[in-house]
Amino acid sequence: MIDTHAHLDALEEPSEVLARARTAGVNRVLTIGTGIESCRRALALTGHEGVYAALGIDPHQAGTGEAARVDELRELLDDPKAVAVGEAGLDYHYGADRKGEQRRLFEAQLALAAELELPIVVHTRAANADTGALLREHEGTVVMHCFSEAGLLPHGLERGWYFSFAGNVTYPKAEELREAAAAVPAHRLLAETDSPYLAPQPVRGRTNEPAHVVYTVAALAAARGDDVGELAARIEANAAAAFRLP
Repeated sequence: MIDTHAHLDALEEPSEVLARARTAGVNRVLTIGTGIESCRRALALTGHEGVYAALGIDPHQAGTGEAARVDELRELLDDPKAVAVGEAGLDYHYGADRKGEQRRLFEAQLALAAELELPIVVHTRAANADTGALLREHEGTVVMHCFSEAGLLPHGLERGWYFSFAGNVTYPKAEELREAAAAVPAHRLLAETDSPYLAPQPVRGRTNEPAHVVYTVAALAAARGDDVGELAARIEANAAAAFRLP
């Protein structure tokens, strides 16, 4: 099993976290960089077996000095364990006063993903129109991280995006999210923890970690009427294809 989105650099004792993940059957983890120093920490963690990195500057840092460091990001993405750009995108829920800055930062990282022929991992919240518009001309692989914006589903299905679901799909009131998960074709479905955030319902209130992706996969299987083991294998194959993992 694979956790396609975890912030290992935000977790205490990553070695122990990864050991617990392996015990739970989670043998591969994609750790996420959200700024240049975070990206450096993410790359350092790829020294652990089965760990790969996505490197980006997240939208919460638009309008700061971090947003001017895209050239440094390009250099870090030369690392063979760096398999995607991101997370990158738009968040108008928390950053409505910096929409222009967010769009420029996202555009720069979309251009970088196109230049390097890497997938892009997209964070989007309350920004459906602008996210859809900026991705409309992007021809590379798109992974919608922690997918929660059902309004983007039709456009994304048409464009062949991957949709990654996190622990919030397990929450009792997340029926709309489970319906969206059921509508995604099996070959475009991914699962993640977004550790240390969004712990699934069975461990809600605790720090989330990659081992807990098993609960998300189980919830996805139930929503879709799929066998859990078969869906886990399908998701792992999807991740290998999306991120070109060995």
